[in-house]
Amino acid sequence: MPTTPRIPARQRAQITAADLSVTRGTTQVLTGVDLTLTPASRIAIIGENGRGKSTLLHALAGSLTPTSGTVRRIGTVALAEQEMSAPPGCTVGDAVAEAIADPLAALAELDTAAAQLAAGSEEANASYATALEHVEAHDAWNAERRVQIALAALGAEQDLTRELAALSVGRRYRVRLACVLGADDDFLLLDEPTNHLDRNGLDFLTAHLHERRGGVVLVSHDRALLADLAETIVDLDPTPDGRPRISGGGYAGYREGRAAAQARWEQAYERQQAEHTRLQDSLSAAQNRLVSGWRPEKGTNKHGRATRAGGLVQSVHRRQEELEAHTISLPEPPLNFSFPELPARAGVELVSLDEVTVAGRLSIPVSLALTSGDRLLVTGPNGAGKTTLLQLLDGALTPSSGTIRAARTARVGSLPQESALPADRRASEVFATHVEVLIARGVLDPASAVGLASLGLLRSRDAGKRIGDLSMGQQRRLSLALVLASRPHALLLDEPSNHLSIALVDELTEALQATPAAVVVSSHDRQLLRDTATWPRLTLAAP
Repeated sequence: MPTTPRIPARQRAQITAADLSVTRGTTQVLTGVDLTLTPASRIAIIGENGRGKSTLLHALAGSLTPTSGTVRRIGTVALAEQEMSAPPGCTVGDAVAEAIADPLAALAELDTAAAQLAAGSEEANASYATALEHVEAHDAWNAERRVQIALAALGAEQDLTRELAALSVGRRYRVRLACVLGADDDFLLLDEPTNHLDRNGLDFLTAHLHERRGGVVLVSHDRALLADLAETIVDLDPTPDGRPRISGGGYAGYREGRAAAQARWEQAYERQQAEHTRLQDSLSAAQNRLVSGWRPEKGTNKHGRATRAGGLVQSVHRRQEELEAHTISLPEPPLNFSFPELPARAGVELVSLDEVTVAGRLSIPVSLALTSGDRLLVTGPNGAGKTTLLQLLDGALTPSSGTIRAARTARVGSLPQESALPADRRASEVFATHVEVLIARGVLDPASAVGLASLGLLRSRDAGKRIGDLSMGQQRRLSLALVLASRPHALLLDEPSNHLSIALVDELTEALQATPAAVVVSSHDRQLLRDTATWPRLTLAAP
């Protein structure tokens, strides 16, 4: 425990990052980050995996030194990483004591000053006044109570004697999160704080972050938390200049700004490509004229031929210089997801369940029928049978009781929570083989086949990689592409936002609202539940 506590700066607190860049080996992780944090800041850092979100968080906290640029801090900072270490013998109480070491030190300082005051020390008055100021700055009297409240609200371990090593990763994280919330530092930096939290914990976290008197920076894929809390979004996904895109106006402002920026980027890139192609064509035409086109008709004097040849050579050189001077300065824009047109079968019952149950997995009988254009949201706690229900609709599971009927030639596409893809095969080969099988079986007409590139889910360079070399997000994109390849009449999605980027989930949600196919979604994603709030809902009860 420190003998002199760190003192919160409160309204004077500030973190300023200026032209911050981080390089690891030969990889530029962050480029030119300019960011200012105040006690009122509510900032979210987003981006696909590997874009440097956690790196930026550590640079702001001071636990990582940037390669270039500066980070200046006034005030105290608490960082909650995704995982919490568990040294041998370390208990929950030890973690709490470490988190509120400064408030406890301030109380100890006050006790010492009070004793000196009681003993009649000449310097006691000044010491006591300073110690009291420190205690009030930390609200130290309530520090332990704040942590206890957070432990209970987050569903964390409250037995202070319990060893951290005996807790799961998720339970340790909840302890760590409760500790930093209770510590009440000037700035709170959180890495994926909604992981491992139930609904009550999410509600408590959101309310606490709204009300706290210090600044908040969080890395999160939780779109509901972003919508509820973030006022500024720092997007680390690719941009034309390589610098982060910073948007105000909350999550709605970010989405609107992202769409506009994407359109501008695509237009500028297309203009540069078109100009580059024009200059190449112009050079090729000049070279062709030099080879053959300049030859005059018979009878033309040699001097005329030589003069004309010189002009053509100059024309080639000039066009060569123009082409070399023109560079495509913009990187290729991000892919745009293109949801295929799915067919409808008006008046046809695509698949229906009549009083179906599955022993040990779905105990309460379920009856439902899907027709084109239907929407259904399946909710319920873990273990209630949501995945089981989707497998029944897909025909992948036989019920213990009840009946299942499916229309002849009705195509049902199912995206499971996790897909078993062959790690040693290339993504493009797996997709092409899948389409060939669908055509060979008569499931899909060749004219209706969807190309992998047309979906905008994987770049050609990624499609050519072994699946095992793709990221989890890229593998999830491939799984979605395989489902859409069959052009299903009914689309079943089990936790569709798993491993997908925020931007892609937004695009997918919009597409699901518009498609004429029947759609059934099972999800815990709070923002997806909000976006589909008008859909009919089937809530399964826990067994």
